Amino acid sequence: MKTRVAVVYGGRSGEHEISLRSAESVIAALKPERYEVARYLIGKDGRWSPGPILPEPGAHSDIDVVFPVLHGTFGEDGTVQGLFELADLPYVGANVLASALSMDKDVMKRVCRDRGLPIVDYAVLSREQIEAGPVSLDFAFPMFVKPANLGSSVGISKAHADAELQAALKTAAQYDRKVIVERGIQGREFECSVLGNEDPAASMPCEVHPSREFYDYEDKYELNLTRFDLPPRLPEDEIVEMRRLAVECYKAVGCEGMGRVDFLREEATGGLYINEINTIPGFTSISMYPKMWEYSGIPYTDLIDRLIDLALERHQQKKATRFTK
Repeated sequence: MKTRVAVVYGGRSGEHEISLRSAESVIAALKPERYEVARYLIGKDGRWSPGPILPEPGAHSDIDVVFPVLHGTFGEDGTVQGLFELADLPYVGANVLASALSMDKDVMKRVCRDRGLPIVDYAVLSREQIEAGPVSLDFAFPMFVKPANLGSSVGISKAHADAELQAALKTAAQYDRKVIVERGIQGREFECSVLGNEDPAASMPCEVHPSREFYDYEDKYELNLTRFDLPPRLPEDEIVEMRRLAVECYKAVGCEGMGRVDFLREEATGGLYINEINTIPGFTSISMYPKMWEYSGIPYTDLIDRLIDLALERHQQKKATRFTK
């Protein structure tokens, strides 16, 4: 009997188009002899087609597991995961808490710092503080300015001087009420994929070589000029440490299923810093999450199988939990 997979994609976020591309890649990789696929497209207005998944246990006897391919707001932040929990449906990826925590770059960094993991110095500003402006910070230029809750580098700017900083803050504040400003790291960018529930493993990492000043939205999805080194050109001990930190970050935020941890390596000191974790990383034909696993011995289609198996295993384990006295 085929496993009935509901692929939920699109979404009411700035990453809607990326989600469409990721979902098509996932659907194409679902083995037809093993899976029966149902599409649930969420429009930019938040409306579901053909209809929404209802927050009621037993309302969807035609769904065995949900595969959310929703990037960013209302998809990667715990909101839709809460819907699947209410519906009592197994779903791929992080749970409500881990999704929300990982999505908020400020909270994620605080949790990592509490676990003794290396993060870049940063400050947090509210939209109200930015609107009252001008804002003054102690960091030397350049600085990175980011919405606290968004992905795919949407709303991110690199500021080299005060005028750029004030403009960058206003741009970021359009996307979130909370904005973070990070000390600029002069160095190299890396990514590392993580897979698993209780016993996660890290893939071989890769180095990202942006074609622009930093790995922004256009560089990721439009220009097709970014280069990747897989494996990265690093000493073996640094690769081992990066993989260790990726797993530790994954565990710190309580992630399950999948996650991609992004790193910065400072050129002057050789220091390695956790930049962020993405709980629903890109699954497009050019996305590095599946490419890193493919290099590490798990082809794309087998990776999809494993993610679905992990979702079903977790749901089965949850059935032992009592929710009433």
